[in-house]
Amino acid sequence: MTKTILLIEDEPGICMAVKDELEFEGFHVRVETDGLAGLASVLQNPPSLVLLDLMLPGKNGFEICREIRRRGIATPVIVLTARSQEADKIRGLELGADDYITKPFSLGEVVARIRAVLRRCQPEHANDVVQRGAITVDFRKHQVFKGNKLVELTEKEFLILALLMKRSSEVVTRDDFLKTIWGEEVYVTHRTIDIHISALRRKIEDNPEHPMLILSVRNVGYKFNAS
Repeated sequence: MTKTILLIEDEPGICMAVKDELEFEGFHVRVETDGLAGLASVLQNPPSLVLLDLMLPGKNGFEICREIRRRGIATPVIVLTARSQEADKIRGLELGADDYITKPFSLGEVVARIRAVLRRCQPEHANDVVQRGAITVDFRKHQVFKGNKLVELTEKEFLILALLMKRSSEVVTRDDFLKTIWGEEVYVTHRTIDIHISALRRKIEDNPEHPMLILSVRNVGYKFNAS
């Protein structure tokens, strides 16, 4: 099945070059040059992946990323930025981006990053349904249930929970999360993992302040309590 890439970028030269390269590589490409139009396109018809410039007219990339994750849309996002400041990269990742590419970039790098992110966002054992206590992960439908209630998770939250449940009662280190979910090429701190865990706890724990499902292992990582 052909993957659809939504490119949200206001520089015409970059739009044309990236679109031509991705179509040559077999992707279907949609292009929006305004932040508001780009957000509307994601919300109305989520693509397989979003290539998102940070500096856009109408609504910037940070706002777009925050909004699509707030609405529970799990579509992978790669941010494109001319900024070299580490803080901007970290902010984008903490808002739910899956990777970043700093301008200027090669078209080959863009294609490689897209393929890597799409691979990472495909869960292993996609035909399995895993249940631990009241929590059920349905890989076939990419859904999570607490009892009979559907829980809306972002892509990263889904992958974190899936990894914890598959390794139920084992400690998953922060480095394990980074390597398995973000990949070794992406700059993500251990704090990013903790932020995603906190967000996940708010969605699946009865009392996030005193979690009973996702337990902290001091200075190491986390484990899922299957008892």
